Amino acid sequence: FFRNTKNITLQTGDVVVVDASPGHDVGVISITGELARIQVNKKAPNTKPFELKGIRRIADSTDIEKWIKGRSLEKEVMHKSRSIAIDLGLKMKISDIEYQADLKKATFYYTAEERIDFRSLIKKLADEFKIRIEMRQLGYRQEASRLGGIGSCGRELCCSTWLNDFRSVTTSAARYQQLSLNPQKLAGQCGKLKCCLNYELDFYQNALKGFPKSNTKILTEKGIAYCQKIDIFKGLLWFVYKNDSVDWFELNVEKVKEIIKINAA
Repeated sequence: FFRNTKNITLQTGDVVVVDASPGHDVGVISITGELARIQVNKKAPNTKPFELKGIRRIADSTDIEKWIKGRSLEKEVMHKSRSIAIDLGLKMKISDIEYQADLKKATFYYTAEERIDFRSLIKKLADEFKIRIEMRQLGYRQEASRLGGIGSCGRELCCSTWLNDFRSVTTSAARYQQLSLNPQKLAGQCGKLKCCLNYELDFYQNALKGFPKSNTKILTEKGIAYCQKIDIFKGLLWFVYKNDSVDWFELNVEKVKEIIKINAA
């Protein structure tokens, strides 16, 4: 978010020069006016207006040419920087690079499982590329959000299109939905549990309130039967006997509750 302190007439799609630290950068206007104010309140409610950097002017052809040049350098610089990090024996992955439009600074985004001392890396990168270097660590979810991609559903990743609230996802979300706890199927592109496991979780939790617990045991004339599976949508439960795991017996929710009451009497 940037402030239009100079009251420049702007509209969506305009290419503008904005303040950076240090120097300046170039960006494209996506929203203005009241819509921008709503988004600030939603995404950064604690932001103070004076903390926001300002818009300098509409970008001219020279600004845009430099901006395009910086973008064209990013891929080559990323590959070279990865080689330098490997040569230094650093256990990190440089996943993305963003050049500032004035070509004075580049931000290197990386992921790492442990603390990295990258002072020697910054020195080598600065000597190699003759620019100011900023290192910024990302979480694995943030990395997937930044790089984008296609999920197993065939659609663009939620985190790189519309999702901005990265809530924690636990295996209990999968258990509530009777999903197989297979890491390969439950993990997203970031290697963490898929965010979409949370989308229908509230529905499943509410539906399960009317069901006996998944570890329910019922006593019959044949012996004790154990619950093996629940179908929330059909309102069915399947039970097996301890010494006969092949034969599954299907009962509806009301019948199971009736048997539990009889067992408790």
